[in-house]
Amino acid sequence: MSSVNSITTANLKSDRSTNALLLVVCLAQFMVILDVAIVNVALPSMRAGLHFSTTGLQWVVNAYTLTFAGFLMLGGRSADLLGRRRVFLAGVALFSLSSLACALADSRGLLIGARGLQGFAGAVLSPATLSIITSSLPEGRERNRGLAAWGAVGGLGASSGALLGGVLTQAFGWPAIFAVNVPLGLIVVVLGLRVIPVHLPAEGRRHFDATGAVLVTGALVSVTYGIVRTDTVGWGSVGVLVPLIGGLVLLAAFLLVEARFAEQPLVPLSIFRIGHLRAANSVVLLLYASQFPSWFFLTLYLQQVLHYDAIEAGLGFLPMTLSIFAASTLAPRVVARFGPRRVITVGMLTAATGLMLLSDVAPGGTYVSDVLLGAFLSALGMGLTLVPATIVAMQGVAGRESGVASGLLNTSRLVGGALGLAVLSTLAAGQTSAGGGTALAMTNGFELAFHVGAAIALAGAAIAGFLLREPARPEAVQLITTEEEAEHEALAA
Repeated sequence: MSSVNSITTANLKSDRSTNALLLVVCLAQFMVILDVAIVNVALPSMRAGLHFSTTGLQWVVNAYTLTFAGFLMLGGRSADLLGRRRVFLAGVALFSLSSLACALADSRGLLIGARGLQGFAGAVLSPATLSIITSSLPEGRERNRGLAAWGAVGGLGASSGALLGGVLTQAFGWPAIFAVNVPLGLIVVVLGLRVIPVHLPAEGRRHFDATGAVLVTGALVSVTYGIVRTDTVGWGSVGVLVPLIGGLVLLAAFLLVEARFAEQPLVPLSIFRIGHLRAANSVVLLLYASQFPSWFFLTLYLQQVLHYDAIEAGLGFLPMTLSIFAASTLAPRVVARFGPRRVITVGMLTAATGLMLLSDVAPGGTYVSDVLLGAFLSALGMGLTLVPATIVAMQGVAGRESGVASGLLNTSRLVGGALGLAVLSTLAAGQTSAGGGTALAMTNGFELAFHVGAAIALAGAAIAGFLLREPARPEAVQLITTEEEAEHEALAA
């Protein structure tokens, strides 16, 4: 009996330690993802306070997106080479300081520069969070629970940005959306020093593959810059084609360096031989390409067509936030029963259905009739998709490459969102301009964007259904869900 008690006590301590670790890294991930979306509702206040032009205002968003996307792979590799705990804490500290600089900015240039530094810090921090989970928790039940929590807070951060941004902006002004990261960051650093295990990188010379880092960062920044420029100039313009072509050339050069010349590649190309990693990243890219723009268009519809204020618009996103949380919590158990391929396929189909329902928005509509059900289903589909896709993407990856794999997954998220927003906003803007800029023309543009978003989600469902193969070790996605099974496991140990 004493033996059983000692095992139970050890298990309780282990669970508490795991919970504390997950709390810290997931809170950090929440901060990073939140800042991708939280600025949308606050943009009108920033424009009035700092006298931004319409063209200049977009760089409050783009400065963060560009640096985040461009430095993600370098951030992931740094976590592997310098130590995950060290890079995590440094990333949190830099993110908090840059957030403070954003909050104190009294000029357009200072705000945009601080947002760029904030994006760089996010690129360092975000891959470290996922790498810490996959390297600290054993594959199976514990790791799946950690990955589910990580995926859930990512979805919550993205979907709750409008809600928190609206509340903070209306109550305290736009600087509050950045200032809130300072105390959160301080809490994460203090707790992180206590609960995150020290990771000692491999001994020997640490080669960072500087050439590869410069090439891939330049490629992602250039391509992303070309994409976001389509909001103000056409796809066939020099301002879009030059950075897109230049980015592709840099990407080709990066692949050549990684394959032939790098002593220790920034991204070992062998990682792409993992079929389920390729498929999972493709699904995540398409998921965010369809879902991230929908939050942008819903914000515009609620504020510019239904004339909601910032808080009311933010509250309109609450059902989406709750839906993502519920689906993300349920997803690991559903995956354990039906397998990731089926769950991801159903999730993408559910998201597509929600986007099709949202395409019915109209000038004379209401939140309940035109928004609620579609928003709920699209968010439900996102929650069902993101968690199993994250689990699948990280399975079978060697511990020394976990930072690279997490960097790839985060890059898929961000690039997917940036690409989707650029394409769909261009289509919507063209439709609105053709209709004379009226409220009807605006909602016609939204309708087109939601239809295309639904098609993108259907493409993700097809990839999951036909190309995603179950991992070689199916036991890695099995969960122990009952107390009796947990006690049996403890006794067997």
